[in-house]
Amino acid sequence: MGTEHIVIAGAGLAGATAARTLRSEGYSGPITVIGAEQHHPYLRPPLSKEYLLGKAAEDAIPVVPDAWYVENDVELRLGISVTGVDPEAKSVRLGDGSSLHYSALLLATGALPRQLPLTGTGLSGVTTFRTLDDSRRLRKVLAGGGRNVVMIGSGWIGMELAAAARSYANEVTLLGLEDIPLGAAIGSDLGRFFRSLHESNGVNFRLPASAREIIGESGSVTGVITDSGELLPADAVVIAVGVAPDTALAAAAGLELRNGILTDASLRTSREGIFAAGDVANALHPFTGEHHRSEHWSNALNGGKIAAKSMLGLDAALDTVPYFYTDQFDVSMEYSGFPALASGAEPVIRGSLESKEFIAFWQRDGQVVAGMNVNWPRSKPTAQKVIKTLITARTVISPDQLTDSGVPLDQLLPDA
Repeated sequence: MGTEHIVIAGAGLAGATAARTLRSEGYSGPITVIGAEQHHPYLRPPLSKEYLLGKAAEDAIPVVPDAWYVENDVELRLGISVTGVDPEAKSVRLGDGSSLHYSALLLATGALPRQLPLTGTGLSGVTTFRTLDDSRRLRKVLAGGGRNVVMIGSGWIGMELAAAARSYANEVTLLGLEDIPLGAAIGSDLGRFFRSLHESNGVNFRLPASAREIIGESGSVTGVITDSGELLPADAVVIAVGVAPDTALAAAAGLELRNGILTDASLRTSREGIFAAGDVANALHPFTGEHHRSEHWSNALNGGKIAAKSMLGLDAALDTVPYFYTDQFDVSMEYSGFPALASGAEPVIRGSLESKEFIAFWQRDGQVVAGMNVNWPRSKPTAQKVIKTLITARTVISPDQLTDSGVPLDQLLPDA
């Protein structure tokens, strides 16, 4: 094999994108991608959206066609995990007892669903939500309609899954610890907008509320008892209370950790030759000068590219503006920006929440630091292009200009 061998621990979007970038950048040495799941690397966003709703088939979710790995001489080892890393020897141990030498190692181990310390989580019909297999199982349960579904978690995934379950004509009750769903992420007014959207489509809320116990009969779930003692009938329970970065491997290898694997802007970790990307990486962002960890697909996509270039010694930094999107009922939303900078700021609105067509801008010191567009016409320039340009240009702009629909979006741009 020689001395060159790039090993990628994690066969998700970040890992697969890194492998693809290595080849596109001209690296011809050995690449091994190792993943615990039996599936070829796939995209996660459709799992709670198009795929779960039956609007996309499984052939629409691979990162690259399955044949790409063979055609590009990338070894893909599935159904097995990396169980240990020896930074001194530059080797990894695998679950089957074998070991591999590496010249560079990418940790793209992702994140794991948070569990709840409740009785009844092992009952049939109770699930967390993270993988393709999770989405497959849930779609089978939801697709026939007429089920009682209890969703535990009022974040983005919980809300998306509630929308999908209700779209299949199931009875849906959502529990969350917040007074307002998504309030911590986007503020009270916009959180109420999403709650109203769900309620108008028949979703029931219990907020703030938590599950005290999950009960069942003959091994299958039958209900959830809340902290107030209310019994909610349930044929299915989904626990969607967030994820935690999978840092066990990095911790055992002695890498520096802080809300994930700490990296510089080029995704280098504290140990030479080891890089991290995707959900598990807490990377220094050149724009803010602070570390940011993102669990969204765009971060995994861009992080995989940057990690690959860094492993090849190229000058590269993860400097893109964070982005994600959601689809719920008849609302399509895109968000770009830095939630940490937007925290505590009240957004200003162009358009109206009542019409379900608006842009929300968050500002700090007169500069736009985040923006969200809902059902906004896809004219040019797009709302997302304007938002990202305003953020990266650090443009100081008045709220009146942002909210005045009489001022065309392109006139907000710094070079207009």
